[in-house]
Amino acid sequence: MKATKINIWQARFIIPALKDSLKKLNPMLMARNPVMFVVELVTFITTLIVFSDIITGNSFLFNLQISLWLWFTIIFANFSEALAEGQGRAQADSLKKNRSESMARRLLYGGGSEVISALKLKKEDIILLEDGDTIPGDGEVTEGTALIDESAITGESAPVIRESGGDRSGVTGGTMVLSGKIKVRITANPGESFLDQMINMVESAKRQKTPNEKALNILLIALTIVFVVVVVTFKYFADYASVRVALSVLIALLVCLMPTTIGGLLPAIGIAGMDRLLRYNFIAMSGRAVEASGDVDVVLMDKTGTITLGNRMATEFIPADNASDKELINAALLSSLADDTPEGRSIVVLAKEKMGIHGSDIRAPEGASFCPFSAEARMSGIDCGDRTIRKGSLEAIREFVAARGSQISDSVQNIVNDISREGSTPLLVAQNEKVLGAIRLKDILKEGISGRIGKLRQMGIKSVMITGDNPLTAATIAAEAGVDDFVAEAKPSTKLDLIRSYQSKGHLVAMIGDGTNDAPALAQADVAVAMNAGTQAAREAANIVDLDSNPTKLLDIVEIGKQILITRGALTTFSVANDVAKYFAIVPAIFIAQYPQLKVLDIMHLASPGSAVLSAVIFNAIIIPLLIPLALRGVRYKPSGVSALLRRNLLIYGLGGLVLPFIGIKLIDTIISMLRMV
Repeated sequence: MKATKINIWQARFIIPALKDSLKKLNPMLMARNPVMFVVELVTFITTLIVFSDIITGNSFLFNLQISLWLWFTIIFANFSEALAEGQGRAQADSLKKNRSESMARRLLYGGGSEVISALKLKKEDIILLEDGDTIPGDGEVTEGTALIDESAITGESAPVIRESGGDRSGVTGGTMVLSGKIKVRITANPGESFLDQMINMVESAKRQKTPNEKALNILLIALTIVFVVVVVTFKYFADYASVRVALSVLIALLVCLMPTTIGGLLPAIGIAGMDRLLRYNFIAMSGRAVEASGDVDVVLMDKTGTITLGNRMATEFIPADNASDKELINAALLSSLADDTPEGRSIVVLAKEKMGIHGSDIRAPEGASFCPFSAEARMSGIDCGDRTIRKGSLEAIREFVAARGSQISDSVQNIVNDISREGSTPLLVAQNEKVLGAIRLKDILKEGISGRIGKLRQMGIKSVMITGDNPLTAATIAAEAGVDDFVAEAKPSTKLDLIRSYQSKGHLVAMIGDGTNDAPALAQADVAVAMNAGTQAAREAANIVDLDSNPTKLLDIVEIGKQILITRGALTTFSVANDVAKYFAIVPAIFIAQYPQLKVLDIMHLASPGSAVLSAVIFNAIIIPLLIPLALRGVRYKPSGVSALLRRNLLIYGLGGLVLPFIGIKLIDTIISMLRMV
């Protein structure tokens, strides 16, 4: 279900969009956009004026032209929204074709199984999947390990491993089991899967307005009310000055001064923004999350998997003064036999290499019991006979030997410091009360991560790295990656406390996670991104899900959110600046005969009062379709400070919105005069 960019400038999109534009003239539908609803009401009045002129035998050509162009203004505004919705429907149709219609083998509670349609699966059903089976719905692996082809979801050809009991247990409907045998617990009822949410997201008619969009709507309504009052007052002033102003001219003035440009494009901007999010393979659970991503000023990132590749490798055993190489390597090997993490497996591989063991299956001594790794304890190990072996972080091993009446020696502390200063991670190995030495784990930064973090800084966003490593290792990696701050020796609760701390100071915080222990922090964060391959708890706590399960894509979400806000702000600036030129076109035209002094305001030297009014109305109508491509594509975002963005916005869209109407209205006036339309 990799969403691809669709070229909407084709007849198969434009023709249905034009038809929808006419359907949207229904006042019940127009009422959702108050600005354009007012335009439709006053346009209907101009239409009645035209019919009245025809019936009474008065000249109706001028009023007819104004009425027609006002109707075009509304249709063009509807067209922008219909075109964006058509793009969403096309995406949804392509996704629906990928909806799984396969069969599923559901396990029965009393034993045995039954084959049913995948569409009949319900939440909490357990299904069995083997080689070649298509996964019929979203779920979580409860037993087994399998190699999964997720290319239908992510567009990536490389298969991935999904297994029970870890942070890579999530599976998505529409993917395929290449090899392995797994049991999957279905986590979504029909119509509630990620695919269904994806389809609902792009079917823009169901899109809810975001808080920022609602706030802008309130502003536009307020401006509309202000201009209605201005035009009504204008009528009384004209009467006082003994200047006869036709009702159609007053309506033209109102529509030109109202924020019709941004009012017509606002729905398209929001819909197109959600579409861009989809093209990056994100599912947004709420519009608020997308908007908030544009205002985020603090980003929390795990070191492992986000800043580094995640698979730290054991590269060296460094024995303490009172231990031999052989003693350390043997203890490290035994303590890692049940450690299924990449680090644990790399320790076993390195130990076997150092011991000259090739291809043998190393087993624990008979009667031994393992101590599994936990995030809270930060160590793992084995108990066999009179030997209690533990492998873990400095603080964890310090507590372990202290409980046995011993302590970390200065030489061991120096080893830890040396490893940490070099940017590696030290793991200590202890047997009973004796610390045998350290294992060096090497972290590898993700390619280009420092550049992406630098872009965050240019946006004015603070980056904070969270890691369970000791402070020296964390400081080295943080300096290498270029993050602004770091938190070392972090426990699961640290993320939650840190987010609350930043939020209490007025910051908007974004974070990513994939494990069950990330769920509380994800639920607290303003923008919470869960990996699709992560646990169900993490996905339910998040408000955005990354189908690619790529932690560094958090930066893409921030950029998309900022692009939506900047596009909306830029076109609002352009729309408001437009009003100045329309004012200079219409107001002098109305009063210049009675007050020749106003000639100084007629800086465009338009041909006649009638052509001035009509030129402004025509420009007001055609500027909307001309800006549709920009609304759908979005204003290009370049990381920079707030002041730089404001200057750029005012220079390009403020000054541009001021100058362009003068040129456009003058050009239209020239054409009208040549064609003698007035």
